[in-house]
Amino acid sequence: MATYIILSRVTPTAFRDPADFKKIAETVMARTKKECPGVVFKSSYATMGRFDFVDIVESDDPAQVEKVIMIIRACGQSETETLPATPWREFLARL
Repeated sequence: MATYIILSRVTPTAFRDPADFKKIAETVMARTKKECPGVVFKSSYATMGRFDFVDIVESDDPAQVEKVIMIIRACGQSETETLPATPWREFLARL
């Protein structure tokens, strides 16, 4: 499976109360599980920097990863940047 890193930044108008973000997160996860069964969320992190959240996902279907990104953008009211990632040892072996 290919690995992707999804970086997300929530828009300033996404919610008023931080507690409301839980509902947004639940909606995003429910839709991605239902509509993108070929994408496996390996880990997710809240961060303190340019991006608010980092998700590490795996999939053999880039189209499903693209759909996850669109769900995050629409339901999560976020801007995203997605990076394909190669495990370090695999990268070195290809050199």
